[in-house]
Amino acid sequence: MRKSHPIRRALLATAATVSGIVLLLSLKPASDPASASAAGGAVPQQTAAGRSPQGGAEAAGTTTVTGDAVRTQYGPVQVRLTVRDGRVTEAAAIQAPSGGRSGQITADAVPRLNQAAVAAGSADIDAVSGATYTSTGYRQSLQSALDQLGG
Repeated sequence: MRKSHPIRRALLATAATVSGIVLLLSLKPASDPASASAAGGAVPQQTAAGRSPQGGAEAAGTTTVTGDAVRTQYGPVQVRLTVRDGRVTEAAAIQAPSGGRSGQITADAVPRLNQAAVAAGSADIDAVSGATYTSTGYRQSLQSALDQLGG
């Protein structure tokens, strides 16, 4: 039996390495329906923006507003606020990135962002580490909801 030539082994190893790098670079992040629709056109609105359409369903002095849906790299973010007597009593993200790793990050970040929004009563909240895009979209939607309230 004849042994492999060292140059041949080096060429094969180089070709395998280059092929592996090309395959890794061609991978794209997982796509989910929310981000696919955001990239393809208008962001779907799950609720109408503006003051609550649920006339009579809220306690006196309570207003619910929905901020604009903000497109992020990983999907849309939209915030709904409940305000009672001029004070934010509840914040909820009604749209947020989902699916794959985005869903895991969102599940951790959104509750923290909701708490921060209620505590601050403004859009001046800190971003959640590891969820920069979601945090930025959340703040923008939160600000648009606050703008609708006039405060």
